[in-house]
Amino acid sequence: MSLTAADTGIIKVTSDCHGCDHCTSVCPSHAIKGRIGEQHHIDTRKCLNCGQCLISCPFGAIEDASMVSQVKKALTDPDIFVVVQEAPSVRVALGEEFGMAPGTNVKGKMYAALRKLGFDRVYDTEFAADLTIMEEGTELIHRIFKHLGIPGYEHVGPLPQFTSCCPAWVKYAEDNYPEVLPHISSAKSPQQMFGAVAKTYAAQKLNVDPANMFVVSVMPCTAKKYECNRPEMIASGYKDVDAVITTRELAQMIKEAGIDFASLPDEKADKFVGLSTGAATIFGATGGVMEAALRTAYEVLSGQSLEQIDFKNVRGLRPIREASVEIPIKDLGKTLPVKVCVVSGTKHVDGVIKDVLKGRSPYHFIEVMNCPGGCVNGGGQPIRRDTY
Repeated sequence: MSLTAADTGIIKVTSDCHGCDHCTSVCPSHAIKGRIGEQHHIDTRKCLNCGQCLISCPFGAIEDASMVSQVKKALTDPDIFVVVQEAPSVRVALGEEFGMAPGTNVKGKMYAALRKLGFDRVYDTEFAADLTIMEEGTELIHRIFKHLGIPGYEHVGPLPQFTSCCPAWVKYAEDNYPEVLPHISSAKSPQQMFGAVAKTYAAQKLNVDPANMFVVSVMPCTAKKYECNRPEMIASGYKDVDAVITTRELAQMIKEAGIDFASLPDEKADKFVGLSTGAATIFGATGGVMEAALRTAYEVLSGQSLEQIDFKNVRGLRPIREASVEIPIKDLGKTLPVKVCVVSGTKHVDGVIKDVLKGRSPYHFIEVMNCPGGCVNGGGQPIRRDTY
């Protein structure tokens, strides 16, 4: 399959469907229709493009639209400058496709393989995730100031603030709870921030015409293909991210190119827009975005460096987790208990949203990740049939 900007049907059921109905049990938006024993189909209006059905199908009868041909075409065009970014979750999953133990960090070999495939610059999405941390953390601070009645912040959104980096969650909110949209952070996801920066600041510094720059994302998430095709994602004046390939698709490209992945020497990402603080490494696990943004909010509000940077209360695999963080506000001379909530799995978010809309939510900040456990379990990750 190929994907066009007008086609939002990222996930498709093929004729190999046995009608076992397993996919309907993992679909967070009830988008999959069909009787048991008959071929199922997906209602694209409801589909979040998350791919949870795809990685759960025991017959391999569900597939995602591919942009690989577009990427290969760009790589073979001498007039196109091809830039690639990779999400943190990719590095700990890619090795599975080459016989390595699950969780093996193959970051260095991944960078080397991408260069062998012909990418002109190899960056890491952690740089843009740092931008998201700063933007989302600052926005949370401004919303808290508004809540406290501090003048000058009347124009910002209400509390609680929801995270915005998961495109499947954002689409779920748009489709089912449009009234909650003012609560969602205005910050772009790291993928889209990177694309905008690449085709503006980076293009200028690299002396590359953004019209001739092709930005590729390697993501653990099939919904990122939908996100990059959203019509508003043209902050640079061009399509910010031109194509998205999944962890599985990158592995296939490496294999087709005859690259001996396991034998590759470790390399480093290109600098410039490839540097990062390291805080974004935890983005791929549920609670990671919340934790990273809390670090920023704490240090800005208190004026103090955190002695203990880990907020372990927001970690774990329980579907809904909550914590309260005491943050001293230097300018007000008092301490504010910031209450946070982490939702792992969109199917668990309805009650949280309803409390927000009814004005009874106790939280200041809510992270929602569509895929259980976070991006590490995204629809674009390696599929382990041996676990069925």
